Amino acid sequence: MTESMPPFSMAVGPFVEIDRDATLHPAEAFRTARGLLEERAPREALKVLDPAIDAEPHSVALRSLRGWAYFQSAQLQRAETEFVGLVEDDPTDVWVRYALGRVLERQSKFADALPHFRLAAAMSGDPEHETAVLRAERRMAERGEKPYDELQ
Repeated sequence: MTESMPPFSMAVGPFVEIDRDATLHPAEAFRTARGLLEERAPREALKVLDPAIDAEPHSVALRSLRGWAYFQSAQLQRAETEFVGLVEDDPTDVWVRYALGRVLERQSKFADALPHFRLAAAMSGDPEHETAVLRAERRMAERGEKPYDELQ
């Protein structure tokens, strides 16, 4: 199955040339940005996502990808802000909960990450989410911190 090329030039690999004047339909922007993130090109994905989000500011899918692009490019405060907003909008979104936990974990905010990992694990039963709970608890124990549920 071949998809049509987006209306800008794109090279194979992480180096992507994006025509700043190109405007993609939000669905095409999503597909393009997701492909860029899979290629580990988060900054290029952000260039595609930002105009699409301007056009569709309430799109959870586009905002989730932008949060993950921020995460991949180590813009952790921006990632945290994006995911906190998404969790506030829909507290039952398992993937967003897990992603917020990952962002907090990467900032060494293990006590803050733990409840998000626990909720994601409880809602999904995904072994990766359960492993994240154990990883955060271990890091807290290594630092002499109590697990989140024991904090007063």
